[in-house]
Amino acid sequence: MKIAVVGATGLVGGEILKVLEERNFPVTELLLVASQRSVGRKLSFKEKQLKVIGMQDAIAAAPQIAIFSAGGGTSTEWAPKFAAAGITVIDNSSAWRMDPAKKLVVPEINAKELTKDDRIIANPNCSTIQMVVALNKLHEELHMKRVVVSTYQSVTGTGKAAVDQLMNERAGKTGDKAYPYQIDLNVLPHIDVFLDNGYTKEEMKMVLETKKILGDDSIRVTATAVRIPVMGGHSESVNVEFEKDFTLDEVYRILDETEGVKVVDDVKNLQYPMPQDAHGKDEVLVGRVRLDETQPRTLNMWIVADNLRKGAATNAVQIAEYLVEKGLV
Repeated sequence: MKIAVVGATGLVGGEILKVLEERNFPVTELLLVASQRSVGRKLSFKEKQLKVIGMQDAIAAAPQIAIFSAGGGTSTEWAPKFAAAGITVIDNSSAWRMDPAKKLVVPEINAKELTKDDRIIANPNCSTIQMVVALNKLHEELHMKRVVVSTYQSVTGTGKAAVDQLMNERAGKTGDKAYPYQIDLNVLPHIDVFLDNGYTKEEMKMVLETKKILGDDSIRVTATAVRIPVMGGHSESVNVEFEKDFTLDEVYRILDETEGVKVVDDVKNLQYPMPQDAHGKDEVLVGRVRLDETQPRTLNMWIVADNLRKGAATNAVQIAEYLVEKGLV
């Protein structure tokens, strides 16, 4: 099984290498791929030093799977070229997510929709992934009517430049800025670009991707996405209205039965999910589960996950694992 990681030198690319190694993915040959300026650089995988190669060389090497994490522009240009060469692309960017001809996949929810004909498979937005993993089984049993979500997102979601900005500001150093304002000791209600409707692109990703992944356009979703000065994971405050009545015991049962979810909810002992607890883990942590006392059949919950892991790298590798397991590559 020959695998290419495109964007191997980035934050998510590095995490993909870790996840491939940790999960003992059946790699016989690993191709590390990046832009021309990184060609020749060496990265470590399973105690071996591997050289970074360019795009054309990667296509010529004919891997079965290419996991892309190199931005939307690169994916738009290169994913079709890889696919035309018979390589199955799993893409982490937003380039293909809302393309009606492309599957948007969270393995725990809809991997069964994949076929051998899917040459470009989209990995959802990190914030969307953790939310739908937590809500999918609840939706199946109770049917969601409306979701109101506010996010508290790690600077790692922006990339290395944002991490550098935060650490420079914390140390009192000057340097390049990934954000238009200071991020240390501050909160930015602004992730991605603003759209004509006043929402950001990140917020609308959550709205549209949730409907597509769950296969239900009737769910009403509204989002506010916020960047906070933390590393380790994204957090979300989620308010969900259901069609069916429920008890909290039923909710806990459903969450306990949900693949990929770990309930951390013991407020008497101050146990609740935090980004530092999610860091380096693949589970979606759920806590602060409680009834919304202002209206019936409505639930409040707090959802946390490592955005570089389940929000990106792990989800992509899980898709690759499914493709291999089912003989789709």
